Amino acid sequence: MIANLLTALRLALAAPVALAFALPGVMSAASLVAIILLAMASDVADGRAARRFGTASSRGMLFDHVTDFIFVTSALAGLAYAGLIGSLLPILIVVAFSQYVLDSYFLFRQKSLKMSFLGRWNGVFYFFPLVLFSLAALEVLPTMLSEIISTGGKLLVWGLTLSTLASIADRAIAPLRE
Repeated sequence: MIANLLTALRLALAAPVALAFALPGVMSAASLVAIILLAMASDVADGRAARRFGTASSRGMLFDHVTDFIFVTSALAGLAYAGLIGSLLPILIVVAFSQYVLDSYFLFRQKSLKMSFLGRWNGVFYFFPLVLFSLAALEVLPTMLSEIISTGGKLLVWGLTLSTLASIADRAIAPLRE
């Protein structure tokens, strides 16, 4: 119950975060940073709560992963809409996540999601460009520091684009290894 509430909180934060990235000025940068950090904390806490209270389940895991997917993809799409990043990474995340779900349930005929090493770490790191771009928007930072942080965000997006492509390829050849 608590785990699902934490996941639902993150789901509820997805649209405001995406909107804040797509239309700068809709929300203060400090509020955006706080909301993203809250979402990340809820992502860490929901799994811990599920295990602690004995409520972990494949449905809960699916809810968590779908929520993460919606949160990061919509936020990255907001960044793309604002012209801060290209649209390739959000598109690739849709492909990778679809492949993840379809492979798990239909190809491998599992009753829960079948994670891959690279896909798991991509999922963790998809949150970090959101942190960097929201920090770069803070008006209290010197312009040069904001530009350095923004450049770091762009480099991370390119790295994640490459690792997402690698994850898609790895999942595509996984059945051949099995």
